[in-house]
Amino acid sequence: MTTNAVAVFKKEFPALASIFSLKTFQEKVINNVITHGSTLAVMPTGGGKSLIYWVAAKAFKGTCLVVSPLIALIDEQTEKLTASGCNVLAIHGGMGASEQIKQLKMFANGETNPDFIFASPERMATDGFFEYCISLQKDKIKLVVIDEVHCISQWGFDFRPFYKHIPVFLNSVFSEQWPTILGLTATINPRELIDITNDFKIDKKSILKDDVLLRFDIDLKVEKLSNEDEKRERLWEIIDDHKDEKVLVYLYRKYHKGGVEDLCEIANQKGLSALSFHGDMSSSERQQIISEYRDGSTNLVFATNAFGMGIDIPNIRVVIHFMLPESIEQYYQEIGRAGRDQNGATSYILYSNKNVQVRKTHFIDKSFPKEEEIKNLFKKASNNEIGKKTLQYFAEEELQSALPYFLNCNAITIEGKGFTGFKVFKTNTNAELKTIVDSSKTGMVIPVLLKPDYSRLSCKDFFNITYKALVNNEAILTKNLDKCLIINANEKELTKEQLENISNETARKREYKHNLLDYLVYLLDNFDSSNSMHQEIGRYLGVNKHLLYKIHKTESGIWVRSKSEVIIANILYRSNIDFQYEEKLYYNENQWKEPDFTIRHNGKVWYWEHLGLLKDEQYNENWQEKKRIFKDLGLLDNVITTKESAVLSNQANELIKRITAE
Repeated sequence: MTTNAVAVFKKEFPALASIFSLKTFQEKVINNVITHGSTLAVMPTGGGKSLIYWVAAKAFKGTCLVVSPLIALIDEQTEKLTASGCNVLAIHGGMGASEQIKQLKMFANGETNPDFIFASPERMATDGFFEYCISLQKDKIKLVVIDEVHCISQWGFDFRPFYKHIPVFLNSVFSEQWPTILGLTATINPRELIDITNDFKIDKKSILKDDVLLRFDIDLKVEKLSNEDEKRERLWEIIDDHKDEKVLVYLYRKYHKGGVEDLCEIANQKGLSALSFHGDMSSSERQQIISEYRDGSTNLVFATNAFGMGIDIPNIRVVIHFMLPESIEQYYQEIGRAGRDQNGATSYILYSNKNVQVRKTHFIDKSFPKEEEIKNLFKKASNNEIGKKTLQYFAEEELQSALPYFLNCNAITIEGKGFTGFKVFKTNTNAELKTIVDSSKTGMVIPVLLKPDYSRLSCKDFFNITYKALVNNEAILTKNLDKCLIINANEKELTKEQLENISNETARKREYKHNLLDYLVYLLDNFDSSNSMHQEIGRYLGVNKHLLYKIHKTESGIWVRSKSEVIIANILYRSNIDFQYEEKLYYNENQWKEPDFTIRHNGKVWYWEHLGLLKDEQYNENWQEKKRIFKDLGLLDNVITTKESAVLSNQANELIKRITAE
C-alpha cells in the first residue's frame, strides 16, 4: 500500500493532480487514515471532503463503502468518480429494483469489483439482500466512509435515526473486525462528538479538525426587530438590495403564513423570479429547482433546511434566516451554503423576542411525541401483541422517530431485516427455499418464521436462505422485493416504568434543545461584530483559541491575523517563494515558537517577523523572548523584520530581493 497521500493522488487521479494540489488538511487526514486507521475529520463546508475519501480509498487498494444521505449527492459523486476512471456501484431508489438485484448479484459473485459502493443509511438499516451481498465480499471492503457523520447523534438538529443502524450493519457484516472507518462532517458540537467516537470506535487522537473551521469570509449581520410586520418589511428591503445576486432565504415552515410557499408566492407577485424548496417535494422537483438556481434561471430561493447537505452551489452570495434556527450548529451549517467559491458572502438573521418563544413551543416541543402519541405508535408497531412482527418502517415518519425510544426502554428489539411475503419467489432448483414457500398458506413471512423447523434459526440466517438462492440463480423474483424490519414486541402495552423512561428521555432532550437555542439567542442579543461572532461560535465548537484570530484570507488561501500579514503573504505568493505561516520552531522537546513566516529559498531558511504592536508592553516582551530564542538557536542572522508602515509593500519587496539574491 502506498503510504503517502500526495503520491496516491498523483498516481490515481493524474488529471486532477495536474490542475491542483491536495490542501494541507486533506493530506493530513488521508495520511492519518492510512497510518493510524479510523478517523473523524471535521472541516468547513466546501473544504473538499470527497477528495479525502477518494484518495484514502485508493491507498487501501480495495473497495470503499460510502454511506451517503442523499440520492443527488450519490449521483454527483458517481459521475465525478466515473469520469476519473473509477468503477462505481451506486445503490439507491433512483435505480430500478430489478437492476439493484442484478448489480448486487454481480458484486456478490465476484463478477464486478467496484472501487466504490454508495448506499444510504436507510439501505443499510432495512435491506437484508444488500447486507447479504456485501457480507459475501466483505474481505474486499477496506474502508467505510460515513459522510455527514454528525447525523448519527441524537443530540444534533440533523439527527437521522437510520444513521444509528450503521454500527449494527457493520457488526452484522464484519463482526468485531471492522474495516477502517472515516467519518466526515462540517460542524459538530462536543456532545455529538462523544456519540460519534463511541459508535464508530474512533480514538480521540484521530479526531482531526481543520484549522479553518470558521468562515470569516461570510459577513454576519444580526438584526433584532420589534414585530413580524417590521421583519417582513426588512426582508424585502434586503432582497431588493441584493437583487442581482443569488439569495437563499431559510424558513422552517412549509405552508401557511410566513412559510416557504407563502413568501415565495409574494416574491413572485412582486415581480421577483423565486422558487420554493422543501421536503414535501419529489426528488425530481428538488433537482430541477437546484438546477435552475445553479444556472441562474432564478436567483432567489425560499427553503426549509431540506436545502442543506449535499447541495453545492458555489456562488450563493446571501443567506437570510427569516426564522430562528434551533442551534449554533444549524445556523453555521446553513450560512455555510454561501460563498463556497471563496469570493465572500453575507448572512442576515432577522428575529424578534416572539420568535424565540415560538421556536420553543411550536417547533422544538412539538418535535417530541406526547404520552398518548407514544402509546398509539407502540400499538401501530406491535398491534399490542407480544412476539415477532413485520414493521414497514418507511410507512410512518412518526414511527421512525419513536422507534429509538422503544428500543432504549427494551419494549421492542430488532430481530433482523427482511421482507413481508414469500410469494414473490419462484424456484424449482432450491429445495430448501421451495419447502419454505410451499409451507406458507398465506405467503406471509412471520407464520413460517415461527414454525418449529425455522424458529431455531436467527432472522438473519432465515432470510439468508432466500438471498443465497437469488445470488446463486436458484430463484427468481416475480415482483419487487419489499423491505421491512422484523421486530419482537416484548410487551403488550408499554409499562408505567417504560413510559416514565421515555418521558424522562424526551424531557432531557427537550431541555438540551432549549438550552442550545438560548445560547444562540444569547450570542445574537450580544452581537458586536461579524468577526467576534465567528470567534464566539469557534469557541463553542471547540476551535483552538490560537486559531480564533486568523480572520484575514490571503491570495494563496491561508488565513492570517492582520491585514499587514495579508500584504506580506500575498507578495511572497506572487514571488513564487515557498513559505509557511506560523510554522512551529521547536527550541526544546516540548516547547516552540511560531515565526510569522518561515521561508525556504535556495537551500536557506529565513524567519520573517512582522512587528505590528511593539508599543504594546506584553507584545514587546514576547518579541524580546523570541529574539533570545532565535539567538540561542543560532538563527538570529536568519531573522528579517518589518514594522507597521504606509510603505509596507515597498519594504516587503526589498526584503524579497534580498532573499532571492542569496
